[in-house]
Amino acid sequence: MTSEAEGRFHIVDVSSLTFRHQRATLRTDDGVRIEAVYEPCTAGVTETVIVLAHGFTGSADRPAVRRAAKTLARHAAVVTFSFRGHGRSGGRSTVGDREVLDLTAAVRWARKLGHTRVATVGFSMGGSVVLRHAALERGTGGHTDAVAAVSAPARWYYRGTPSMRRVHWVITRPMGRLVGRYGLRTRIHDQDWDPVPLSPVEAVPLIAPTPLLIVHGDRDPYFPVDHPRMLAAAAGDGELWLERGMGHAENAAGDELLARLGDWLTRR
Repeated sequence: MTSEAEGRFHIVDVSSLTFRHQRATLRTDDGVRIEAVYEPCTAGVTETVIVLAHGFTGSADRPAVRRAAKTLARHAAVVTFSFRGHGRSGGRSTVGDREVLDLTAAVRWARKLGHTRVATVGFSMGGSVVLRHAALERGTGGHTDAVAAVSAPARWYYRGTPSMRRVHWVITRPMGRLVGRYGLRTRIHDQDWDPVPLSPVEAVPLIAPTPLLIVHGDRDPYFPVDHPRMLAAAAGDGELWLERGMGHAENAAGDELLARLGDWLTRR
């Protein structure tokens, strides 16, 4: 796997500027086709659009993602998309490396649709991607104006919980990748990272002055609370919400938390 500079992308089958519900196929700078969905704000036209990045094995059409998008759409327009190797998108998952290109494509599409302000929110793997994207993508039309990471890891290769040991088995073993492909509907790249991409904890000091929010549950079975605390300490300038009783990522994010996220993303 490689990590390269983010570039421009091409849009396929997208209509002219509009604020109506629509689906599109985006093409990333490295040529991967990404499915994306745009949903207008249910409270009326807003300048802000929230781009939602799902977790590993998720997709734009998974129930937890659709529920999150519906709640966030009460605050702003929402773009959801499927990372490479997930859903109807092409390519194979690099588990947080080249997925930054996918998010960049979605953000640029959101701006092309006419919104002047774009905020990003990511869950788990998507949380690591939004942090790296906010640090790396600046001033090219693919940047974010506010970023929130939910249940994100601070560092790579973490195997300290049974849940993460199972994830690593799926990613690194041939049999695991077969389970990922046919059981979890996720196509995973079979090559190691080369070079190893910038980690989330290395990325967060580069995000300022963009507003940053770290959200994590105190019952997360994948990443314990030292991960969000490490991210918050490295960021220096940002907010940390430790959610009592919350588990992991979009499946554990309740409507009340999603409503607070929507309010934060539209007001920062």
